Amino acid sequence: MNIITKKTELSTVIEKLKSEGKTVGLVPTMGALHEGHISLVKACKKGNDIAVVSVFVNPTQFNDKEDLKRYPRTLDKDVTLLEKNGCDYVFAPSVEEMYPEEDTRVFDFGYVESVMEGARRPGHFNGVGQIVSKLFDIVRPHRAYFGMKDFQQIAVIKNMVKQLHYDLEIVPCPIIRETDGLAMSSRNTLLEPEYRKNAPHIHKVLEEATHLTSQMNVEELKKWVVDEINKNPYLETEYFEIVDDTELKPIQDWKENNVKVKDGTDVNSIMRDMMSIILEGALDQELDEELGYSKYDYRCFTFINFLFSRFQC
Repeated sequence: MNIITKKTELSTVIEKLKSEGKTVGLVPTMGALHEGHISLVKACKKGNDIAVVSVFVNPTQFNDKEDLKRYPRTLDKDVTLLEKNGCDYVFAPSVEEMYPEEDTRVFDFGYVESVMEGARRPGHFNGVGQIVSKLFDIVRPHRAYFGMKDFQQIAVIKNMVKQLHYDLEIVPCPIIRETDGLAMSSRNTLLEPEYRKNAPHIHKVLEEATHLTSQMNVEELKKWVVDEINKNPYLETEYFEIVDDTELKPIQDWKENNVKVKDGTDVNSIMRDMMSIILEGALDQELDEELGYSKYDYRCFTFINFLFSRFQC
């Protein structure tokens, strides 16, 4: 495995490999790697001849500078983990290497970036667009791999790929969870023990919600989920939405056109079999939860974000 810190060096290496007929996959990360990241690396290696993993904490996607300071950085540990799991090239640049001058580009991702996390973290998705486009320009991969835990981010990146006419495939990968159901996240390490202990309550509630669609309409189910989560004294819901998978617009009825089911299969069983309940992790003060991934039949996604009650004013 090779570790590269310079853009021009990586581009030169990759171009040579591609000229030899090699296919190249990219896994963008901010480091502090865990088994969720490693599952992306394995998928990348399986689908390509060469696996490139970037490790870079991108400052432009942090609207909270204190959060940027707190974000865990474990490069030595990350490198060891990547070497054990088939990575070919690690790209670990400095901030100065990636941003020799201020990136003033402003993307227009439309409605997709204006709701949920976009509304609550102004500038976040623009920063994501800046760094991911830079990585795509440097590596020019055939495929790029992202975890479904960050579904709204994937929607934004797909929008950017279309806008900028990148010739590559975005590959969403399944969520990897702890044994208690909590989605693996680099930020989970920031949780104090009692809050970490109670965080899986969200997974439990949302899992139960997948069995209730035949008994409740959309608004009733949304209210039920919020009420059930808020019963836990460590949790307080900030928002909960059920939206379509392309424009992230609210769903009003289970029978709308963007809720697609196979003949002879009801929405309840599709949800039960195919929905993923997504827990992003903590921002020290904040935990983001997104519900709902079905790549094939059930195209309705739910996102939930909540704050720990002890941080409420």
